[in-house]
Amino acid sequence: MTGRLDGKVALITGAAHPVGRAQALRFAQEGADIVAIDTSSWDLAETVSRVEAVNRRIRAFEADIGDQQSLSAAVAAGVDALGRLDILCATVDVESSGPALDIAAPHWQSGLDANLTGVWRICKAGIGHLVGGGRGGSIVLMGSMAGLRGVTGVGAATTAEHGVVGLMKSLANELAQHHVRVNTVHPTPRRFGKAMHLLPVEAVEPEDIANASLFLVSDEARFITGVSLPVDAGHCVK
Repeated sequence: MTGRLDGKVALITGAAHPVGRAQALRFAQEGADIVAIDTSSWDLAETVSRVEAVNRRIRAFEADIGDQQSLSAAVAAGVDALGRLDILCATVDVESSGPALDIAAPHWQSGLDANLTGVWRICKAGIGHLVGGGRGGSIVLMGSMAGLRGVTGVGAATTAEHGVVGLMKSLANELAQHHVRVNTVHPTPRRFGKAMHLLPVEAVEPEDIANASLFLVSDEARFITGVSLPVDAGHCVK
């Protein structure tokens, strides 16, 4: 542990899932306290246990990213408990598959609601606390390589994740005056496997995604904002 996030508090959604849990643990190893949010309190318990094992504070809340009121209340309770907010990671892990024109309208809408509007709701819940602290901060919006190029068979996800990039760029412009940086991270989904990688690896691991997120929220990236960072074993340059 090198203390790259000493004294900071990070909000992480999707914290019961592999990527969110890896972010929570990696940030805690670097000195951050954690506000963890997901829809499953049972799975959140494992994240709490791992963060507490490295002697960091964590407050975990069950909330649905589709419900702005409960989401905002959870964020506010976590910030009140830990005293500040410096980092926001909007990590959403909802799959939506099917060619764009073959997806039934309800499934199309649910894909956009989860993967784009859900990210927007997380930002609405947390950004006021970042700005209100007056210390600046950093936001990482999680996507996948589908947000950087067209991908066959995942029409709703590709559309939503391109929207996340647009949201990131809008927020990077709007929040720069408050010294809040905003970036996106784009891993290769595990289900796509080695065939989509330039490097000869089977999968991008949650820890790899967490390490990229750590770099972006740390002071090492203090002048990096408005950037889309692929963590895709070279997929986007094939």
